[in-house]
Amino acid sequence: MADPSDNTGAPVAEGLESEAPAPSGEMVPAEQVTAALEAAADFKDKHLRTLAEMENLRRRTEREVADARLYGITSFARDVLQIADNMHRAREAIGPELRESDDANVKALLEGVELTERELLKVLEKNGVTKFSPLGEKFDPNFHQAMFEVADGSAAPGTVAQVIQAGYKIGERVLRPALVAVAKASKTAQASANDNPAGPDSLA
Repeated sequence: MADPSDNTGAPVAEGLESEAPAPSGEMVPAEQVTAALEAAADFKDKHLRTLAEMENLRRRTEREVADARLYGITSFARDVLQIADNMHRAREAIGPELRESDDANVKALLEGVELTERELLKVLEKNGVTKFSPLGEKFDPNFHQAMFEVADGSAAPGTVAQVIQAGYKIGERVLRPALVAVAKASKTAQASANDNPAGPDSLA
């Protein structure tokens, strides 16, 4: 009886020829190629969308951090403005007689008040809080709060004729609007406008 493991070239076991690899030249169906290309395009689209969303999230986070750093002191800054107002009132309350006084103590007091006010404004500005006084500017309800109207011939109607209290901004936002008086047209100008509502061309 022959040994199945001999080297005579006879098959070792039946059926081994069925395990031979399939021919390498088989064609992949066109449907599979199309499906693979569509899947790749879909994956690329999702990948690009994810990258865009991550970039938007990064920018939004940076903006929120910057806003929190700048505007996080809003409440504190409003409280500090009361101190700045009091320093300004104290300086304004010093009359010309005291300003011209030769008394060294008076001069030291005045210089101390002015120096403290300047330093306080510098600290506020360092933290993004800036003072603005809109005298002569066109009235803007976004930045100014009108207290009353005045007939001022030297100011154009609708402009700020007096600044009662200066305003403050923090960054690009209004921390406190300026309290102002708005110039209105004089009675003569109003009467002229009423007599000639259509303007000079109506006289032609």
